[in-house]
Amino acid sequence: MSLTKEILMTVEEQAIQAKKAAKTLSLLTTEEKNSALHVVADTLELYADAILQANETDLQNGREQGFTDAFMDRLALTKERIAEFAEGLREVVKLDDPIGDVLSHWTLDNGLLVEQVRVPLGVIGMIYEARPNVTVDATGLALKSGNAIILKGGSSAVSSNKAIVDVIHQALEKTKIPKEAVQFIASTDRETAQQLFTMKEHIDVLIPRGGASLINAVVNNATVPVLETGVGNCHLYIDREADVKKAIDILVNAKTDRPAVCNAAETLIVHENWLKEHKDTLIQALKEHHITVHGDTKIVDIIPGAVPADENDWANEYLSLDIAMKVVGHVDEAIEHIERYGTKHSEAIITENKETARKFMSLVDAAALYHNASTRFTDGGALGFGAEIGISTQKLHARGPMGLPALTTVKYMMSGNGQVR
Repeated sequence: MSLTKEILMTVEEQAIQAKKAAKTLSLLTTEEKNSALHVVADTLELYADAILQANETDLQNGREQGFTDAFMDRLALTKERIAEFAEGLREVVKLDDPIGDVLSHWTLDNGLLVEQVRVPLGVIGMIYEARPNVTVDATGLALKSGNAIILKGGSSAVSSNKAIVDVIHQALEKTKIPKEAVQFIASTDRETAQQLFTMKEHIDVLIPRGGASLINAVVNNATVPVLETGVGNCHLYIDREADVKKAIDILVNAKTDRPAVCNAAETLIVHENWLKEHKDTLIQALKEHHITVHGDTKIVDIIPGAVPADENDWANEYLSLDIAMKVVGHVDEAIEHIERYGTKHSEAIITENKETARKFMSLVDAAALYHNASTRFTDGGALGFGAEIGISTQKLHARGPMGLPALTTVKYMMSGNGQVR
């Protein structure tokens, strides 16, 4: 038997183990799940050095392959980041457990009680790229919501992810949650991912998290249902009636706080009248924060050092201290630009005109919309969900930051006293 076939058989065995573990997990109480997550959090901090040692292997590989600074930032771990992972799990513990919630109920004329009850999805397949934090976040949310999870991380973080899952398994052995509820596919062979796409008998949903190529590969090839997360080509629109301090503060935060994440601003659209009045303040802010501008012809003429933007600048994420800039004469032009190039992730308007804001937020199609606030808040933790499993940019089942309720479905449970139809 070839090595590839052996790996594929192992992946299917892992999926079978996960499905079996999901049955056990679905019977546990909230207290048992919360206790297990506390143990996992404590154990991650206890073995931080081992995780960091594994992470250094991935970082060295990244240096040798010439990964970008943005990519290396997503890949890198520190003791502080591991502590944040652990604290994220403790925050999930504090969240209400959605499992067993009765969403609605009624009694038929014949006395039959009908209840719509929230239940786990079952087995989640998580396919993601460079961020080891996803390994912890996804595991915590899956276990709290009663789901088993199969993790398929990118090859660039394989050592880090394996070390993290080893620690999680060690922790779970001390709890009521079977360690088989968390499966990690260590193979970097593409065929293993392809197999995950088609294992409908074992996996209930796939969640891809990463760049456009990964997400498109899953969406276009999977026969397993997909909860689609999207890339973040996020826009800020500074309206002619925008407060200058709010506009600059929001721009700086949305672009520079963490430029390598999906909720960072990638395009600035600015009203021509506002730009005429406040261009010096804007130019100073861009210069002070080392932001490289890729602009339309008006921007290139106005802003020193700006380079001409092309179609790629409007359409793609930079994930760096670069920003595309466009001048418009009306909010409708801004909306049209976002409709053409936006990825339905997060969009923001800065204006003191409530009617303009209402129009923007009503007509722009995105999972998250902001009036006079930074796009950086599109995050499960920032919005009070605890750790998130991703940002959904689709419209069915879940949209926006996906916390615990997004990892559930419903059952209709009927109780009777011998009723027949």
